[in-house]
Amino acid sequence: MSDSQPQQPSPFPPGGRGEGGGQGPRRPPGNADANAAAAAAAAAAAESTTLLLCGARLTDGRTVDVRLGGGRIQAVGTAGSLPSPALARVDLGGYLLLPAPAEPHAHGDTALTADGEGPVSYGTDEVQRRATEAALLQLGHGATAVRSHVRIGDVHGLGPLEAVLQARRSLRGLTDLTTVAVPRLLTGAAGSDGLAMLRDAVKMGASVIGGCPDLDPDPTGFLEAVLELAAEHGCPVDLHTDGDDPGRLARLAAMAGGLRPGVTIGPCGGLSRLPLDVAHRAADQLAAAGVRVTCLPQGDCAALERRGLRTAPVRLLRAAGVRVAAGSGALRDAGNPVGRGDPLEAAFLLASQGGLRAPEAYASVSGAAREVMGLPEVRVEAGFPAELLAVRGDRIAGVLSLAYSRIVIHRGRVVARTSAVREYCDSAVAVALDLPRQGRVEPGP
Repeated sequence: MSDSQPQQPSPFPPGGRGEGGGQGPRRPPGNADANAAAAAAAAAAAESTTLLLCGARLTDGRTVDVRLGGGRIQAVGTAGSLPSPALARVDLGGYLLLPAPAEPHAHGDTALTADGEGPVSYGTDEVQRRATEAALLQLGHGATAVRSHVRIGDVHGLGPLEAVLQARRSLRGLTDLTTVAVPRLLTGAAGSDGLAMLRDAVKMGASVIGGCPDLDPDPTGFLEAVLELAAEHGCPVDLHTDGDDPGRLARLAAMAGGLRPGVTIGPCGGLSRLPLDVAHRAADQLAAAGVRVTCLPQGDCAALERRGLRTAPVRLLRAAGVRVAAGSGALRDAGNPVGRGDPLEAAFLLASQGGLRAPEAYASVSGAAREVMGLPEVRVEAGFPAELLAVRGDRIAGVLSLAYSRIVIHRGRVVARTSAVREYCDSAVAVALDLPRQGRVEPGP
């Protein structure tokens, strides 16, 4: 394993390196409109630049140079075949270059609340700070797009959604953050307010309609309301469900089959507890209706208000033809107080415990996750979006095992970087074995 480190101008302002630099993200300044305008200007300027990635290893074993420009991959050639001294360059010797992961199931409004004392604050400034910090942590892991489920209603109304939308605007150019409006109830007398608020949430900018039918007194009525509103506004649907009721899944499949741009459900851990023949039948129904599933290998999220659910039966679902993505779920909140929000950890768990091969596991957090989120496909080929992740290692299996140093590229520029340092004591054994290690970053010119 090469000890060389990529050399480039730092993409971070002083004190803003986040996880890799030993400091947390800064608190968002108060003027959201000014921040959004500045972010948009910076993003536009960044997309006009050209970047050359040198000596990257691809999954097929080739070592290549990759030229990026205009937010896309312009060219891929053998190492040294794309000379251009005027370009900004990043040395990726010793790194595996992959399509970037995406995070299809986050909870930015509740993230990072597990360690707090007293009641959790849902004031706009506090939720915006949490959502921003969570998105940046996930970006540092490699996720250049995040879908955040945000609760609306109850005493907090639409405040948390507005806060996450503000975070979205301030993060433009760093990561793509989209929001799912998650009402609690939509049926009966109590549900009328929830339905009105859900309509307002879509008007505010929530691009996906969500919720948890399992918690409504009338799950079928909840589904009808969500699907009707989604069809009216042309929104995708992303629902929380345990998936332990085969009758309810059958009704969902029957009702969702005609909706475009589609329906996603998750985490569906309850499917693993059903008899095998029943689970197979449910999977066939979901596949026929085009319903996609987002599993959470790292653990449940707090939305279902349960604990200890098993991961969805990924192999069974995939064999039936269901498109399965993997998300991270809770990021240090009530659902998982030690959640990391790391898509590579989700892929690691699918490969180590879920029965998937390493490339299949990685695809579940990259290509499949992007498809679930309605994002364009990414391949390391000319013409595709420049949404990339470079991880120190030679093969995907090794990357999922020891994914320490990472370089994240969004819209054609480096937006996050984590550099690990591994050292061994000065011993003859370490030298003789030529143990892999990370080198220290040398100061640039």
